[in-house]
Amino acid sequence: MMKQVQRLGKALMLPVAALPICGILMGIGYALAPAAMAGEVQGFVASGMAYKIGFFLIKAGGALIDNMALLFAVGVAVGLAKDKDGTAGLAGLVSWLMMTKLLAPAVVSTIMPSIAENEIKMLAFGKIENAFIGILAGIIGGACYNKFKDTKLPDWLSFFSGKRCVAIVTGLISIVAAAILLFVWPIIFGALVTVGNAIVSIDAVGAGIYAFLNRLLIPTGLHHALNNVFWFDTIGLGDLSHFWAGDVTGQNGVTWSLGMYMSGFFAPMMFGIPGAALAMIHTAKSNKKKVAIGIVTSAAICAFVCGVTEPFEFAFMFLAPVLYVIYAILYGLFTVAAVLLGFRAGFSFSAGLTDLIFSSTLPAAANTWMIIPLGIAAFIVFYVVFRFAITKFNLKTPGREDDDEDDETQVVLANNDYTTVAATILEGLGGKDNIASLDNCITRLRMEIKDNTLVDEKKIKSAGVAGVMRPSKTAVQVIVGTKVQFVADEMAKMLK
Repeated sequence: MMKQVQRLGKALMLPVAALPICGILMGIGYALAPAAMAGEVQGFVASGMAYKIGFFLIKAGGALIDNMALLFAVGVAVGLAKDKDGTAGLAGLVSWLMMTKLLAPAVVSTIMPSIAENEIKMLAFGKIENAFIGILAGIIGGACYNKFKDTKLPDWLSFFSGKRCVAIVTGLISIVAAAILLFVWPIIFGALVTVGNAIVSIDAVGAGIYAFLNRLLIPTGLHHALNNVFWFDTIGLGDLSHFWAGDVTGQNGVTWSLGMYMSGFFAPMMFGIPGAALAMIHTAKSNKKKVAIGIVTSAAICAFVCGVTEPFEFAFMFLAPVLYVIYAILYGLFTVAAVLLGFRAGFSFSAGLTDLIFSSTLPAAANTWMIIPLGIAAFIVFYVVFRFAITKFNLKTPGREDDDEDDETQVVLANNDYTTVAATILEGLGGKDNIASLDNCITRLRMEIKDNTLVDEKKIKSAGVAGVMRPSKTAVQVIVGTKVQFVADEMAKMLK
C-alpha cells in the first residue's frame, strides 16, 4: 500500500512542478496590489498602475492554483502511465469532466430531487471540483491507459482499438465512479459537518482539532465541509463572516471568542512552512538541493505572503504521508496556543501577511503583535520537527527520493548523441525483443526484461552510464543522470 502511495506521490510531482511559478506570481502580485485580496479597505486603494500590474500577476498565478484539481487529473494520469503517453492525460481529463459534470448540483438535484431540499448535500456537491476528484480522475485515467492501451477489437471496431479505446473505457468507468460518489460523497461530507458541530463546544481544544482536520483533509477536498461549519453560517457560527462584518464577541449572536477558528493558521502558514521548507532543503541529498530549493522556496514565499499552501503541501504529502500527518498536528497545536494566548486575526482569503495586515485594525483583532513570538516559535518548531522526522525515518521529501543516488547527476555520457547512447544501452539489454516495458524517473531508465541472461552490463556501461542495477530477475535500472529523458525518448522510438 505504501508503495502505491509513493508512486502516486511521484506522479503528482508532474503537475506540482507547475505550481511554484504560481507562488512567485501571486507573491509579487499581492505585494504590489494588497487591495486585490479584500477590496478598498484599510487604506489600500484598488487603482493605479501598481495595482493593475499586481492584479494581473495575481490572476496569472491563480490561473493554475484555481484549477489545481484539473492539473492533477491530467498530470497524475500521465505520471502513472507506464510510457508517459499523452493519451493517458486525455483519459484523466475525460474522467474529470465526466465526474464533475455528473456530480454538479444541477444534475444531482434533477436525478434525486430530494437532494435539493438538503442544504448540506447541496453544499457537498457544490464543492465537487476539488483536488480529491482531480487525483481520482488521474488515477482512473492512468490505470485505464495502462490496462487498455493495447486492446485489440474485432475488425468492424478496429478504429477504436489500442489507445483510442482508452478514453471510451475511462468514460464508462468514470460514470460508475460518479454513481458511487453520488451516494458516498454527501454522507462523508455530512459526517464531517456533524464532527464540526461536536467540537465547537470544547473551546480552544476544539479549535485545535478543527485546524488539524482542516489540514489533514486538504488532499480529499473534504476540508470544505469543516470550513463551512466554522467560517460561515452553516450552523449559525460564521467566524469569518462575523469577523469581517466588524462584530465582536458578545454582539450579533457571537457567543464564542471571535476569530479563534482563523487565528491559529497564521503562524504555521507564514512562519512554519518556511521553517519546514528550510528543513527539506537542508536534508535533501547534496546533488538534489537545487531541485528541493526550486520546489519549496517559492511555495514558502507564497504561503507567507498570501497563505496559499497547496504548492508546498502537495510537494510532499504523498511522498511522505507520515510527515503530512505530523504537519497537520503542528497546525492543531499552534491553533490551541494562539487561542489560549489571545492572539486574534482573521482572513478573507487565507492566513498570509496581506490578510494579517488587513485584519489588524478590525474590532475583533487582538494582540496581533504576538505573531512575532508565535511566528518565531513556529519557524523553529516546524524546522526541528521536520528535520528530525525526515532524517530519523528517512522520509522521501523533495530531493530525497530513492531514485536519486549521490553520483547520479554527475554522470558523463560517452557522447551527446542520445540515439547512439540509447542504441548501446539497448544492445546491452539484449535488444528490443528482450524489453517488456520501458520507464524512467528523474535519473534512471527502468526496464522490465524477458530474459536476464541476455543482459551485458559491460556493454551498457560503455555508453558512459554511472551503473546498472538489477532489483529482480526481470527488472533492470540504468543510471543515466539528468539527461535520462532524452535517452529514454530515443530508446522508446527504437522499441516502436
